[in-house]
Amino acid sequence: MRFTNAGRLACAVLVLVVAGGCGQKDEAKKKAATQVAAKVNADEITVHQINDLLARTPNLPPEAAPRAKREILTRLVDQQLAVQQAVKTKLNRSPPVVQALEAARAEILARAYADSIAKAQPKPGADEVKKYYAEHPELFAQRRVYSLEEISLRAKEDIGPALREQVAKAGSMKEIVVWLQAQKIPFQPNVGARTAEQVPMEMLSGLQKMKDGEIQVFPSAGGFNVIRVAASKSEPVNEEKAAPVIQQFLFNRKAGEAVAAEMKALKAGAKIEYLGEFVTDLAEAEAKAKAGAEEAAKARAAAKAKADADAQARAEETTKARKAAEERVKLEAEERAKAAPGKAAPLEQKTLEKGVGGLR
Repeated sequence: MRFTNAGRLACAVLVLVVAGGCGQKDEAKKKAATQVAAKVNADEITVHQINDLLARTPNLPPEAAPRAKREILTRLVDQQLAVQQAVKTKLNRSPPVVQALEAARAEILARAYADSIAKAQPKPGADEVKKYYAEHPELFAQRRVYSLEEISLRAKEDIGPALREQVAKAGSMKEIVVWLQAQKIPFQPNVGARTAEQVPMEMLSGLQKMKDGEIQVFPSAGGFNVIRVAASKSEPVNEEKAAPVIQQFLFNRKAGEAVAAEMKALKAGAKIEYLGEFVTDLAEAEAKAKAGAEEAAKARAAAKAKADADAQARAEETTKARKAAEERVKLEAEERAKAAPGKAAPLEQKTLEKGVGGLR
């Protein structure tokens, strides 16, 4: 179904009504009385609506607030006039507008539920903040600002060894560029300055260990990044200054994890049936995801079993070596005892202790 121009206008206007809280006359009567900023025919615009939109304006200086309020009120008046005309011409009943309103309502409710889960999470304590600060010196105590030369390329994993070999031999980024061109591997060069917090976390720990002039290869999604640290300077951030940022980061991370866990639990407890063209695609995707999770679990279990077996084997080898040493020392002591019977006992004990002690 295609939108007409009138339908698009009404859709946009009515979605704003849902988002901004501009109710129709019947809805307004149900709300508690608030301070009125303007009346548009029979409908009211409240100070609360203006303040709500004002609060969403970032970095607004206090002296600019009065003018901003007047501008917001002007927009709300225009909006309310358009709403009234949309209702009068019954655009609010057209299928495209009804569909758009339902979609906006669903999105708002879903976001509200996610926000309620996020807001319910406890704020990180001082110990958590201190621990994060100590665990990430590359972001704070040892923070650096980097001047980087970068080559990004999309390539298969099998190019990795050859690329690393070339980087190890190369004296400059130009030599790597020449090699990539010879191999007909497309790439994108980039030069710029980045602070530690602007570097992806999976790359930052490696970058922190690099010296000025050093070149390294970092894997990325679908390819590799070849990075040279052209220059860097130390700009540490103390714990007091970092604390508010860390606390907000940890809270956001907790909130995101809580929302993800809640949605996973809801999906697990719901009866979800895919129909039509989505039956095969989504069912296969979920099956692959489940199989992938099972394979990952098996791989982790196999790795743990191998590590345990290796540890057991090392322990057994150590025990065998210890016993063999003890036997060897005992035999040597017996040989010495035959040669000098009077001195055998103390020599045997001393030699035994020395031989076994070397295995610890």
